[in-house]
This record gives sequence, C-alpha cells and structure tokens, in this order.
Amino acid sequence: MAVSQPIVLSIAGFDPCSGAGVTADIKTVAAHGCYALACITALTVQSTAGVVSVQSVAPKLVSDTLGELVRDFEISGVRIGMLGSGEIVEVLARFLTRHPLPNVVLDPVFKSSSGAELLEAKAIKKLREELLPLAAVITPNVDEATKLTGLPVTTVAEMKAAANKLHEFGARNVVVTGGDIAGGQVEKAIDLLSIAGTNCEPEQTQFASQRVRSNATHGTGCAFASALAANLALGKQLPDAVVLAKAFVKKAIEAARPLGRGRGPLHHLYRLEETPRPAQDSLLPAKDH
Repeated sequence: MAVSQPIVLSIAGFDPCSGAGVTADIKTVAAHGCYALACITALTVQSTAGVVSVQSVAPKLVSDTLGELVRDFEISGVRIGMLGSGEIVEVLARFLTRHPLPNVVLDPVFKSSSGAELLEAKAIKKLREELLPLAAVITPNVDEATKLTGLPVTTVAEMKAAANKLHEFGARNVVVTGGDIAGGQVEKAIDLLSIAGTNCEPEQTQFASQRVRSNATHGTGCAFASALAANLALGKQLPDAVVLAKAFVKKAIEAARPLGRGRGPLHHLYRLEETPRPAQDSLLPAKDH
C-alpha cells in the first residue's frame, strides 16, 4: 500500500519566470517529497529583470479556491507569500480562522527583489493585525521586519529586537532572515529564530552559513519559506526545519545556472541531478547458483 505524501498549500502570486511565487513553491515542495497545492492571489508581468505590473485576483475566487481545496485535501503545511491586496488579506484571515491549518508559514512579501511595491501600507497593517497571529511561523527579511515593526533592522541585535516586537503583535515563532544585512556585504548569512516563551523571554537562536556570491537570488525568500513549510509538514521540529530550509536555499543558489538577463532564479530541483546512492542490494556480493 502506497504511503501518503504530506500536502503543502502555496498561497501566493504567479511569477511567469518561475523564480518566485507559486511555481517556485511547487518545485521546492516537490523537491522535499511533498505534494503541492496552489492558490494564486495575483498575476504579475515580470522577468528576471524586474516586475512590470501586478493584477490581484478577485477575492471571491481566492476564497472559493481555498474552500474547495480544504474540502478535498488534508493539508499538512501552508506557505503564504504575496497577497497583493488588503481584501485578500481579509479573505485569508477569515479562511484560517474557520480552518486552522497546521504549519502555516507566513512570508510577508511587500516588495519584489527589483524594488516594486507589492502590498500597500494599509494592507500591511491589516496583515500584522489579522493574519500574523494565525501563523505558526513568520519569516520576514530585514526590510519586511522593519515595515512590520517600525524598527531599524541592520544588525543581529536589531533583528532580535524586531523579533521581540513581532511576538508582542502576536507572532508565535519568528525567523528573521538576514541575507540582506549590510547590503549582502558581510561574509556570513545569519538568520535568527525566535520562539515565543510562556511568561518568559523568547528563546532566540542564530543560524549562520557562508554567504554564496551569486546573481541567482531571485525568490530566495519564497524558497526558504516553502522549504520550511515542507519540512514542518514532514514532521521536523522547528529548529531542524530552519536548518534544513537554509541548507536547501544555499545549495539551490550554488547549483543555479545563468538564466535571464537580470537576477536569476535558484535551481530548486538540483537534487534531480545529484548522483543517487546505489541500492543496498547492489552492494551485496552476487550469489552462486
């Protein structure tokens, strides 16, 4: 009898060059041996050179899609990315209140890698107040942490302060990704995991890795968040899931090929090209007949 796959739902925008958004999530989730569902929140005109325009999907279509999927599948993890409008933030908050799904990873996408604004200020406030407390983990980068908290986030100490503020807003677990600190000029890429305590200070842990110098960094936040959701869906504990997601992104950047004329995509499916280990039986000596 076949063993069922964990199912991970991506709620995000569509990137035609597949470096970010739902198609990048689908590749990442599949790379982790899980099955991906997708609910598109916005259509974009973009390439590796940047975002040209964005068109939000009708909120009712998003609501109907989510309702149909949750009736049909047992969902083990969720990655929430670009939402595009305050109305869709409200739709998603209502949906998760009615259907409290496990392992919800909120990746608050406010701006594209090329600098295009993807969520207006009023909608960011609504996301912080209505959606943030419903997530199991929130994964802002330093710019997103600043927008959510109003605090400067340019050092590890400031990452810790921002995480504490996000806990005050209702976040249970926070991963502030620090790859953009100092404009990416520091040698280590440091992420901070902050786990809210019960009547005590949050437990905060730094995860550092050697920075990969590459132009293939389009969609790193999406890949990290969806890898985190997949690892949680597979039953990994949060600190282990963070380590595994960070390692996946690093390897996907290292394995990337030069694609497009701008900031290129990661190689989400690099594992397909890795040489598999021989089956155990093939290592045994042949039997005489």
